[in-house]
Amino acid sequence: MKLDVVSLFPAFVEQVVKVGIPRKAVESGALQFHARDLRNYSDGADRRVDDRSYGGGPGMVMEPGPLADAIAAAKTAIGVEAKVIALSPQGLPMTQALVEQLAAEPALVLICGRYEGLDERVTPLIDFEVSLGDFVLSGGELAAMVLVDAMARLLPGVLGHEGSAEADSFSTGLLDHPHYTRPPLWRDAPVPDVLLSGDHAKIARWRRKQALGATFLKRPDLLEKLQISRTDAELLREFLSEHSGEKN
Repeated sequence: MKLDVVSLFPAFVEQVVKVGIPRKAVESGALQFHARDLRNYSDGADRRVDDRSYGGGPGMVMEPGPLADAIAAAKTAIGVEAKVIALSPQGLPMTQALVEQLAAEPALVLICGRYEGLDERVTPLIDFEVSLGDFVLSGGELAAMVLVDAMARLLPGVLGHEGSAEADSFSTGLLDHPHYTRPPLWRDAPVPDVLLSGDHAKIARWRRKQALGATFLKRPDLLEKLQISRTDAELLREFLSEHSGEKN
């Protein structure tokens, strides 16, 4: 996958591929990453890329010229068809399904907005906008870094185990099940016996039940979007019965 990120702070955005999974993705060749300085496309000696808003009001607006030139340069450098994504509080919510969709693209150009946003005349050059949520950041850099990290996990060969990405929270529409590691007893809290049993069918059933229960307790809105099977419904009833018994 090829990624080109257009930003006023390219050195900041580059930090995302210097650690962890994104770094591994770059080192393995699964991800080709470049951060592009928008100021390099300014016509002025002061490298300015923003100006006051027509009609008045507070804040500055990013000029269309430098943005258009930066997008064109990014597409040329990538060399293949690339969708252009603007990180914006007005965009589509960043969900796991959307991340999976974008990670399947051969190339993307990410635009990090600043100030009051982009000049509206640039929107024909943008395929769509993506948002971290219903809040406002100082700019799109952090959102772009989150998206890069989320996509890097899904690229072929990046994670150590082929099933790791599929098992992540939200990949199945549910939260993840609880995880345990050594020691088997810690501060009088044991690892559930089923996980020590070696019975893979029972372990899978227990994990599914815990995922359903965790989603019901923490994010019931997710369950409302799913059509759960009779087996899942039975597992959830079993979880709630057990959970109620633990509280009594």
